[in-house]
Amino acid sequence: MRKNNPKGRGNATQNSCTSIGTRVFATGIRCVEDHTMMQVVQEERRPLRTLIRLLSLSRPDVVPICGAFLFLVAAVISEMHMPSFTGQIIDALNSKFDSNTFASAIFFMGLTSFGGSFSAGCRGGLFMLTISRLTKRVRQCLFSSFVKQDIAFFETTSKGDITTCLSSDASLMSRSLAANVNILLRSLVMTVGIYCFMIQLCWPLALLSALESPITITAEKIYNKYYQGLVSSVKKSIVKSNQVAGESIYHIRAVRSHGAEKVEQKMYNGRLEETHHFKIHRDSVRATYLLFMRLFQLGMRVLILWYGHRMIKSGQMTPGNLVSFILYQMEIGGYVQTLVELHIDLIESLESAEKVFEYMDHKLSVLCGDLAPDQLKGHVTFNNISFSYSTCPDQKALKNVSFEMKPGSVTALVGVSGGGKSTCVALLKHLYEPQSGEILLDGRPLKDYDHKYFHQKVAVVSQEPELFSCSIHNNITYGLDRYSEDVLQTAVKQAHVNSFVHSLKDGYDTEVGERGGLLSGGQKQRIAIARALIRQPQILILDEVTSSLDTESEKMIQNALACFKTQTRLIVAHRLKTIESADQIIVIDKGSVSEKGTHMELMKKKGIYYKLRESRFNEDDPETTC
Repeated sequence: MRKNNPKGRGNATQNSCTSIGTRVFATGIRCVEDHTMMQVVQEERRPLRTLIRLLSLSRPDVVPICGAFLFLVAAVISEMHMPSFTGQIIDALNSKFDSNTFASAIFFMGLTSFGGSFSAGCRGGLFMLTISRLTKRVRQCLFSSFVKQDIAFFETTSKGDITTCLSSDASLMSRSLAANVNILLRSLVMTVGIYCFMIQLCWPLALLSALESPITITAEKIYNKYYQGLVSSVKKSIVKSNQVAGESIYHIRAVRSHGAEKVEQKMYNGRLEETHHFKIHRDSVRATYLLFMRLFQLGMRVLILWYGHRMIKSGQMTPGNLVSFILYQMEIGGYVQTLVELHIDLIESLESAEKVFEYMDHKLSVLCGDLAPDQLKGHVTFNNISFSYSTCPDQKALKNVSFEMKPGSVTALVGVSGGGKSTCVALLKHLYEPQSGEILLDGRPLKDYDHKYFHQKVAVVSQEPELFSCSIHNNITYGLDRYSEDVLQTAVKQAHVNSFVHSLKDGYDTEVGERGGLLSGGQKQRIAIARALIRQPQILILDEVTSSLDTESEKMIQNALACFKTQTRLIVAHRLKTIESADQIIVIDKGSVSEKGTHMELMKKKGIYYKLRESRFNEDDPETTC
């Protein structure tokens, strides 16, 4: 009997495994190649999808766009006949003068010129109207998208990017559809039509002239690839300089307080120098390219003139036909150049459009529902909340925070700076969504409530009130669709706004200036309290309201806040009197709740709260803050 060969079986198995491994590896390679190919195809289709989306935005302008196209065709047809009539006039002025031909050519030339000018004017006006309307519509949609974004979006997106997108990118993307399509169609129709006329006049010269286009297109492609990088560098540099200028103006008080005017000027000058350097490089490259192209076009015209002169001598052409041909040849060079250069503007416009659409399509992380009950108790529960900011995702700002705020009660948050107090306030204002846990309002998550309803029932008075550059009246009623005059008068009276408004010349119509810069700190606080009172909220958040006010202003603010007796109140304050009277005090330390209780209970524990009070409240000034 023949014995089995284990070694042979092992070799066969090994060969089989090697074959299977090879096939798996090859399959993996093909999958990677297919995935890469799909990504390439998707990248190639992106401009087409962007263009289609732009077309959908232009639906309201279908009528003016169609009218502009009709006038465009009429203008193009008129312009194409002008060189032909010019040639006929020259031939009519020959030694054998033909008055009928001359008069006919003059009449049709004048009629065509008038019709072409009228059509061109109407075409330009309708396209400009379309651009203006589309730009306005895009900016409205974009701004609407910006104001609805989460706070985290503005923490990761620079103000320079936002303002640049609203101003230049929105305008560029509108041009891509109206102006660029206008120029594209006009140049394309003129190019095809002029070549037809040139072939009819003299096909050998038309063939010679056609050699100019491939050379022009090849040179333009090489130039475009390099020039696009320079354009991108200029745009990035402009965004950086806008960002520096915006930050300096926004923080002008800090700049002046620290005497850093020269520092900011030096920084801004540096950004401008960088932008200037990029622009000089970009413009130098463009000037060199244009010089080369014009010299090349001049050489082609000289060659055509020389060849046309020989054909006139041989009787194959008339002088008028040569003049018409040269006029056509001079025009077609510009139109071919425009078609090639339009590629740059179209790409730049589509890039701007993609950026705009990216902002428009940005998904919200803080969602809202449609819950709007007639009665709201104001029972708030923080249930195992953990949260990290998008700028520092690995660092926990809150860790399993849990506490309860009962209707009509006063809760105080205390702790060292950076402990997590402001984060709790931001989450209760529903500016962010926690990564784990949930905040309940009357037993329902905050995300279930209607956005408008929620922010009418939850009012905030902060240390730095956010006032807008409008009148005192508009600041108090800001965000309200309707209100009664009685409620308004009650609110301003309880907030002691009348005490300083009556001394102003324009009263409640007085402009407060940018961010309320024309008012004092106490006046701004009273306006903010009146804004909260007029909403008749059920939950009131007081975020260090009196920490930077004088004694008189603080007394008025405290009297105004005394009007909130039935509301659930959350106080973030460092004043001893405010904290002592709270129903419960919650000590936030390193993102966690370390202590909880009344003032007396926490003092007896002699924990973190006791140490904070001893170290910061028992100083020479009893009103010292912590």
